[in-house]
Amino acid sequence: MKKVLGIVGSARRLGNCEIMVKEVFRGLDQPCELRLLRLTDFRIEPCRGCYACLFKDGTCSIGDDCSVVVDAIAAADALILAAPAYFLGAHSSLKRFLDRGLAFYSALDRLWGKPAVGVAIAGVPGLEGSTLLGVENFLKMVLADVRQTRVVYGAMPGEIFLNEDNRAAARSLAGSLFGTRVPKTAPCCPLCGGDTFRFLGPGRVRCMLCSNAGTIRMENGTAVVEIEKSDHQLFLTRQDVLDHKAWLVGMKERFMSLRKTLKPITVDYRKEGSWVKPHQTTTSHGQNEDDAP
Repeated sequence: MKKVLGIVGSARRLGNCEIMVKEVFRGLDQPCELRLLRLTDFRIEPCRGCYACLFKDGTCSIGDDCSVVVDAIAAADALILAAPAYFLGAHSSLKRFLDRGLAFYSALDRLWGKPAVGVAIAGVPGLEGSTLLGVENFLKMVLADVRQTRVVYGAMPGEIFLNEDNRAAARSLAGSLFGTRVPKTAPCCPLCGGDTFRFLGPGRVRCMLCSNAGTIRMENGTAVVEIEKSDHQLFLTRQDVLDHKAWLVGMKERFMSLRKTLKPITVDYRKEGSWVKPHQTTTSHGQNEDDAP
């Protein structure tokens, strides 16, 4: 029996994210086991950028819950992710975990290519901002095979299923998880499927998911996007992941060769300004909350 991991990017119990994950699971056409993971339940500290996890045995030097989440994703056969929009972006629990992504490389063989679907949930139609991009970014960075993503709307717990279209969206997501990938209807990046772009100048765009650049033009009233693959990729292929890890590991050697040049630059700024300090050093990260703001 396949194991499906439902990742809930919201602190709200039985909120729209949690019930959407469960509704997608209910729509699967084969017997599966559902395991659930609420990102806000876990103590995920900020990455220190020490690169220790890229060397030796790949273990992160921070003693928190990050490895528990990585192991749960690695143990699953497929992923269902739902995250809410907070101030026009995906809940910060997604980004906090992704910031520890250097530690993912040691689990490459266990993470690569899991089928995944994702849902961005916003309270007001049209005010999801970059939430869908955040959902897709999370799934790509945990090296999943993204089969379909959707945006649905609903603010109050359960409100998403006052709209029957959202149940239909859940059924579509369920059908694509182990079935046929659902192509996007809007203009999207031909390399990664992303549909969020930054305009670089006349006719030039950059995909905000894979960060490759290309052109955009109109043909018969439809936007046509052509994106060119650069020499440095993060996740398009398994080899891309290995190559980027090698580049990161090489940073240590480059730093050692340049440190005598770099140190005077940074030291020159040592005494500039004064720091605002926190009142206490303890944090509340990882505490369980019954409601989201």
